[in-house]
Amino acid sequence: MSVLEQVQGDVRAAMKARDRERAGALRMVVDVLQKDAKLGKGDEVAVLQKEHKKRVEAAEAFEGAGRAEQAAAERFEAELIEAYLPQQLSDQELNELVEGAIAETGATGVKQMGQVMGSLKSKVEGRADGKRLSTVVRAKLGA
Repeated sequence: MSVLEQVQGDVRAAMKARDRERAGALRMVVDVLQKDAKLGKGDEVAVLQKEHKKRVEAAEAFEGAGRAEQAAAERFEAELIEAYLPQQLSDQELNELVEGAIAETGATGVKQMGQVMGSLKSKVEGRADGKRLSTVVRAKLGA
């Protein structure tokens, strides 16, 4: 079952339960996934990560502007989206993967960070945010 089918099923369940807020947020997720499928990209995890990041950033912006109600709505949507994302790597697992990639590529400094990141991309794939990954790689390479 694809993520899109799973979300569509959850929309139907939310509608039956008369949970309008949840159904509306899930419909937004369905819409974004359908647009991506129509464009032929088909990378559901990447789409969900992008949408999750948008919601988190919007919530922070609303919070900074003193608009707590809108921030809460964005956080609610981010939590819904997060439920469909793969389990994130723990700090220990991420550190082990980074150390392995550094050893594999023979990187000795920040100048080889691109090689390490390229090696990690397929191993991490959706289980760690790019910013978090680059922070760990940079720290391990001594920058």
